[in-house]
Amino acid sequence: MRILGIDPGLQITGFGVVDVDGHELRYVASGTIKTTHLDTQDLPARLRVLYDGIREVTDRYQPNASSVEIVFVNVNPQGTLLLGQARGACITALVSRDLAVAEYTALQMKKAVAGYGKAGKAEVQQMVMRLLKLPALPGKDAADALGLAITHAHVGAANARLAQAAGVGAKVGAGYRDGRRR
Repeated sequence: MRILGIDPGLQITGFGVVDVDGHELRYVASGTIKTTHLDTQDLPARLRVLYDGIREVTDRYQPNASSVEIVFVNVNPQGTLLLGQARGACITALVSRDLAVAEYTALQMKKAVAGYGKAGKAEVQQMVMRLLKLPALPGKDAADALGLAITHAHVGAANARLAQAAGVGAKVGAGYRDGRRR
């Protein structure tokens, strides 16, 4: 299975692609989609860059599944709204390619990757590098996106085994499919 992880951001969106074979993870690609070259007041243009960038990544790497970080409300409501719109553009691009979208909080990702929900960016980068046997640290946004893909590899596989044992269809937490939230 090939999983695409997305760490949404209005200025910089990270992406990471991993292949999963049983318990083995293999790095495929990672990077960022940036809107910093655009006028910060031109929100539609920035959202278009994110949408087109995610679609390009899905076309190039052909993932079977995707995972996106859940936005939390922070002290700046305007910033939260803007981040939510960036996240929406990313999710829309994924579902337009018929990909199921699983969602995880930063806390869930950090626990799955670093073993500690309050791990810092540097710790996540180190653990992603170790888990994927990378020769160097990935960038912060790319590391978070790879961490989301790794999280889905672990959680998705566990949920599928539980569902199979219970004799029901697999369901991975919150997610989107066919335009409806599961």
